[in-house]
Amino acid sequence: MGELMPAVFMGHGNPMHALRSNHFTEGWRRLGSSLPKPNAILAISAHWYGEGISVTGSALPETIHDFYGFPQELFEVTYPAPGSPGLAERVRQLLQPHDVLRDDHRGLDHGVWSLLCHLFPDAGIPVVQLSIDSTKEASFHFEAGRCLRPLRDEGVLVLGSGNIVHNLRAYRWDGSSGPPFDWAARFEAEARRIMVEGNGERLVDYLQMGQDARLASPTPDHFLPLLYILGLQARDEPVSFPVEGIEGGSLSMLSVKVG
Repeated sequence: MGELMPAVFMGHGNPMHALRSNHFTEGWRRLGSSLPKPNAILAISAHWYGEGISVTGSALPETIHDFYGFPQELFEVTYPAPGSPGLAERVRQLLQPHDVLRDDHRGLDHGVWSLLCHLFPDAGIPVVQLSIDSTKEASFHFEAGRCLRPLRDEGVLVLGSGNIVHNLRAYRWDGSSGPPFDWAARFEAEARRIMVEGNGERLVDYLQMGQDARLASPTPDHFLPLLYILGLQARDEPVSFPVEGIEGGSLSMLSVKVG
């Protein structure tokens, strides 16, 4: 058994970060260089959210440009990492008895490649993506993370991609600067406190944490990837926050590293 691989949740924000050099992307590059080199990556992105559970099985997953209205330059970005049919089968095995479909046509969405192009810019590490089943309760996603814990012993980096605070209705689209909305700052701070104290399972019931939580995550898709990473956490394992910040008042770019 080798070194236990950390697990990471990352706030991905705007896909234009794939082309930018800023506080967040510089932090992602530092994080990538600080991690042990993974044998493979299992990514769980807010942007593959729908009924059922699937895992990518292609040996050469495409770069999916799952957005519109952005400059042509962004549509030309590719992340030509290989896939790993073997890892896909391992994930299916670990999540039994749940039925996990192997999707040999699905590629990697922007919640994955916009981060990986900074974390591991050479695109040489195999990447598999796991979908988020929208029909399941939040507790299912935490428990699925627990089921995937053996991957950390096998040199697999599990990467969750979303945003702890993700309210685009409140986002300052005009680009004006300003502090985070009070509710966004309070919810992020409370989530951080809970994680630092080793009580990450409490965040499974985040919608019971009051109005701040309901404003911070009005839909579950961007929050649920965090629960997988917290499910991967071993008892008394430290949590750190290698990248911080809130964009547009209502979009947390917080990264959470377990281990």
